[in-house]
Formats: sequence, structure tokens, C-alpha cells
Amino acid sequence: NFECGNPENLKSKCIWVSEAQDHVLNVTGTSTRKFKAALDWILNSNKDLGIRLKGRDMSEPVSSVEEVFCLESAHPQMGLGCRFRRAVVTAIMNLFLFFWSLITLWGILIYLRYRWRKMEEEEQAMYEMVKKIIAVVQDHYKEWERNLERYPYVGIFHVRDSLIPPQSRKKMKRVWERAVDFLASNESRIQTESHRVAGEDMLVWRWTQPSYLSDSEH
Repeated sequence: NFECGNPENLKSKCIWVSEAQDHVLNVTGTSTRKFKAALDWILNSNKDLGIRLKGRDMSEPVSSVEEVFCLESAHPQMGLGCRFRRAVVTAIMNLFLFFWSLITLWGILIYLRYRWRKMEEEEQAMYEMVKKIIAVVQDHYKEWERNLERYPYVGIFHVRDSLIPPQSRKKMKRVWERAVDFLASNESRIQTESHRVAGEDMLVWRWTQPSYLSDSEH
């Protein structure tokens, strides 16, 4: 009844030992001594006899007959309708878990594909930014050689401000930082220096390759 709808509103599927003893005595006429001997046999048997002995704390195992508080069936007998309903519920739950797992995996796959695409786009944007920075620093150096600029170097933030409009700087912050790191690690023609300009120390870029070499390459 407990497993099949619980029409009697039972609080547990464990039957009190006194109730079980009374039932056995009424049906078979077995004495109390034999009933306790049967409990002791169940308790000490290593076989699965279909009956579990429980104490007052259901989670703790019992070690003696005196600690037995109730008996629980390990293999309860159920009607055909009950077994069918339980099988249907189990099947529905398994299908639900299967589809939920499938949807979760599909969502993870979509997210990973989105992240990969964003990373590729960011990588491409970083390389484009590197090309623009190189062009700006090189052009500034050429203008300095023609006495059109006061210094042979140009401030890093000045280059950023000339390439990225104010409304896009927050969005392009990561792309810009990656481009700066890439130049520091992989571009030998641009040297990062610290200069005092207008009373402030600032990081600048200097083009280190003479113009005649650059022109001959083109």
C-alpha cells in the first residue's frame, strides 16, 4: 500500500515489530519465543531473505533483536496495476532525464561553438589592430624623418585614441590589450619605451627600422 498510492496514509513502509508479531501469532499460532528466534535468524543470516530489520533510527543498522523496532519488506508484493503505473512513471522519468541531458549537452555545444566563433573574431580583430598600429607608428617615424613631427616616438594612448573612437573603446578594450601584448612579444620593429612628455611619464612606441629598409621592402 505504501508503494502503490498509500491509500491508508501510512507514514512509513516499515511495520512495527509488535504488529508483525501479533499478525504472525494470529495466523500461525507461533509463540513469542519462536518469533524472536526467527528475528535472530534473519539478523544473523547473510542471505537476502526479503525482510529488513530496522531500529528506531532507520539509518543505523541493528545488532540485536532487542533493538528491532520495525520490519520492512525488501521485495514488496504489488498488484499488476501498481507495477504498471510504477513502470510508466519510471519510464517517463528516464525519458525526462534523457531529454534534459540531451538539451543540456546541446546547449553546452552551442555555447562552445559561440565562444570559439567569438575567439576567432577577436583573434582576427587583434591582427587587424596590430596592422593599424604598425602603420601609424611607421608613418609617424617617417614624418619625423621629414621634420614634420617633433619626436621620433608616439604615445601608446595617442595611437589608441587615433584608431578607436571613444564610443568603441570599452568594447575594443580586450582587442587593444591583446594587440599591445602581441607587439611587445612578436614585433621587433617597434620598441616600447618610457619618456617624459609634458611633465608626465608615459609609454611610447618607437619605430626602429630605418625608412630606406622599409621602402626597399615595399
